[in-house]
Amino acid sequence: MVRVVLIDSSGGEVVPVTHGSGFAVAPRVIVTNAHVIREALQDDTLRIGIVPGEGDATTFATPIAVSPRNDLALLEIAEGSLRLPPLTIAGGVTGDMGEVSAVGYPMNVDLAQGLDMRDIFRAQPPVKSRGFLSGQRPSRQFDTILHTAPIARGNSGGPLLDGCGRVLGVNSFGADSDGSDAEFYFAVSLRELLPFLRENGIEPAVNALACTSIDALDAAERARFDAQRADARARVEASEAELRERRAAARMQAQVEVMEERDNAMGLAVVLLLVGIGSGIAAAQWRAGLADKPENRNRAMIAAAVAGVAIIATALVWVTRPGFAEIEERMAAILGESETDTDNTDGTSPVQGAGDGTLICSLVPERSRVTGARTDDVEFDWAADGCVNERTQYGLVNGAWTRIFVPSTEDAVSVNVYDPDARTFRTDRYLLGRTAMEEAREARRAYDPPACGVSGAPIMVGEQQGALLALLPDRPNERLVYTCVAKAGGAGGEQ
Repeated sequence: MVRVVLIDSSGGEVVPVTHGSGFAVAPRVIVTNAHVIREALQDDTLRIGIVPGEGDATTFATPIAVSPRNDLALLEIAEGSLRLPPLTIAGGVTGDMGEVSAVGYPMNVDLAQGLDMRDIFRAQPPVKSRGFLSGQRPSRQFDTILHTAPIARGNSGGPLLDGCGRVLGVNSFGADSDGSDAEFYFAVSLRELLPFLRENGIEPAVNALACTSIDALDAAERARFDAQRADARARVEASEAELRERRAAARMQAQVEVMEERDNAMGLAVVLLLVGIGSGIAAAQWRAGLADKPENRNRAMIAAAVAGVAIIATALVWVTRPGFAEIEERMAAILGESETDTDNTDGTSPVQGAGDGTLICSLVPERSRVTGARTDDVEFDWAADGCVNERTQYGLVNGAWTRIFVPSTEDAVSVNVYDPDARTFRTDRYLLGRTAMEEAREARRAYDPPACGVSGAPIMVGEQQGALLALLPDRPNERLVYTCVAKAGGAGGEQ
């Protein structure tokens, strides 16, 4: 947002004449109303000044396109003097008649603060007023949005924003109510603004995704977590019940097997014992009849040998028969075979290498709040120790893999969080003012993150980022949530 000031310098002294509002649609291009700069177009003693909301980089601008028919104008800032972050244009006006904000520099607020026209050269934050959409209706000349967010003189050319800070229109005028404060206000609609920009070679950032609040996203994430936890608890309970059933079935099977083997062993032992006793009796009888029949000697010896073997075998069978203690061992063996049968048929575990390797991450719109950031797919290599692309070490912050990025060319801090178990990548973006952004850059310059592979690097990075995290607001302006899948064909991606 900027204040657009008409300046008279004909007397050798810079004197502000009037002002309106404007906003950036490109780093050096400002949108405002045509009527805001109308006098400057007809009087070469007037210049158009641009005063940003922060800093002291006041500069001048030149009209590059003016359309009185739909009350739109484009101004170009002098090269090298100032670069502004462009606002994002909404994809359209929704039909739910939701809340909107009018942002600009109303003169009545300046007067209430005791500011005179010279004070407007000082950077000041714009004023925001809230209201609701009341409909879309064409005026006599152009398409407009009707709303109830109050505007006054000085607001002209400022944006009408949705709840995500995206431009819905350009505030232009209020309804005539015989001198009393107007209750309804009009903004030039996107149907006029977008063609005007494109006709003049400006391709603005447009975002047509649904506008969801961070609070709503947090509530949905809590509900999702609770549902996942309940589902996990149900799966655990079902698994425990299944295990109990399997243990009972295994115990029954083991008992049957052991009892059958014991019965068979005991029966065999009885048979062998009877054979041994019978053979012993026969050997005794044949030995007693040796005097009458010498050939009974060999019979007696064979019978005695059979009796001895039978008795020994009886003892071995009796001793080696399965005991009741073997029921537990058999049950464990049966359960082990059952668990082996339920393993994955491809030989991998369900979470093999979760999060490892090269990943391709795609935006999940229903879990995101996007106000202007790009939503391209994200590709990176992830290692189990929190190393990204073999060079960027993520830190552990409250058990989450986190890395904070503070760019030097953009007034936004990004907090990236990756969950290797869920394969979810999240970026929370904090859009900061210039003063807050410089504090964030200073905090970032105060530490040097360790390289990948250094002992204790994740904990070290997590601790280093603490001071920077403390500078950020309670909630981000944007949240981008991605789901990640392993990239086919191996590693080697860059982020």
